[in-house]
Amino acid sequence: MKTLIVEDNATFRKAFSDVLRELFPAMRIEEAGNGKDALDKVLSFAPDLIFMDIRLGQQNGLELTKIIRRDDSKATIVVLTDYNLPEYREAAFQCGADDFVVKGSLNPPAIKALIQSISSDKNLGAKTARWSR
Repeated sequence: MKTLIVEDNATFRKAFSDVLRELFPAMRIEEAGNGKDALDKVLSFAPDLIFMDIRLGQQNGLELTKIIRRDDSKATIVVLTDYNLPEYREAAFQCGADDFVVKGSLNPPAIKALIQSISSDKNLGAKTARWSR
């Protein structure tokens, strides 16, 4: 599985990437710290899975999600946020996200379960917020 982490916080991005690499050694992981890099990597890397932060400094992860969907990407997009707000969740799904995850709920067992669910679940369009606790 090819995974792209789109996150402007370098510390969180590296920590999340490190956990993914430890849990899934065969996973190919790329990182982007802003929207331009993210769009470039979507084109060049063609990820299967994208973890997209909502707030990307001067850019918006929801708008990037719309752009990626408009270009007909088949990648599963999981929106990440620090804020468990219903309006954020609804906006994420309206923009084309497949899932919505509150960063505070991310720990290695939850990450592993999420990735395994995504890997085995071929009905990704169901748009269920499994990890939005």
